[in-house]
Amino acid sequence: MIRPQFIGPRSFVHGIVGRREMLKGGIALAATAMSTSTVFAELIETPPQTEGPFYPNKMPLDTDNDLLVINDAITPAVGEITHLSGRVLDAKGNPVRNAFVEIWQVDNNAVYINTNDTTNRVNQDKNFQGYGRFLTDSKGQYYFRTIKPVPYPGRTPHIHFGVSKSGHRILTTQLYVKGHPANERDGILRRIDPKSRQTVLGDFKPLVDSTIGELAVNFDIVLGVTAQEDEQGRMHGIGKPEWQRRGR
Repeated sequence: MIRPQFIGPRSFVHGIVGRREMLKGGIALAATAMSTSTVFAELIETPPQTEGPFYPNKMPLDTDNDLLVINDAITPAVGEITHLSGRVLDAKGNPVRNAFVEIWQVDNNAVYINTNDTTNRVNQDKNFQGYGRFLTDSKGQYYFRTIKPVPYPGRTPHIHFGVSKSGHRILTTQLYVKGHPANERDGILRRIDPKSRQTVLGDFKPLVDSTIGELAVNFDIVLGVTAQEDEQGRMHGIGKPEWQRRGR
């Protein structure tokens, strides 16, 4: 079972109670749902994607891996509860431990927490964290509790991902909803070649035995070059940071 590692202002690792214990249960369910999804799949590099203009310009008060509840607030965010889990792997399928995984996305009203997103600011869900982070375990696993993404003006539903190691961003990408009709009209998604495109399409499936309509989705992230870690925990063999590979 994947155990949550909350990093940020409060360094929760184990022995969490209340909603933290609930999250552990969600992790177990999500892990069960994803357990056989990629065992026999061909490893294809997760394609890099644009970061977009709305990475948080100011971090929320809470930056853990539960985006539905901010700190100890009582009112949760609105949206389809989704258990998002997966692994960070190198090109040979080896897990990458201590990878710093970040996600950010719009709330159920299509508003980013970035204050420069003024499209629908008046309807922002102030109970949605909008950003989360997680440090992968020894098996390369990560977990988030969030909402199913919704369309943003001009874009199909998506969740932004950033993966860093030793303080360096090594991949920026996006996760999309498999089968969503807007995918065919999304220019950023359509730039990816058809074979690689399949690796960023997530199947948001109903969580078995959930009485409140929760969903689970697995998204394994494959780094393009085999990574090796030295005794000091520094990574070698990943190649240039993703932004340099794009020539930016």
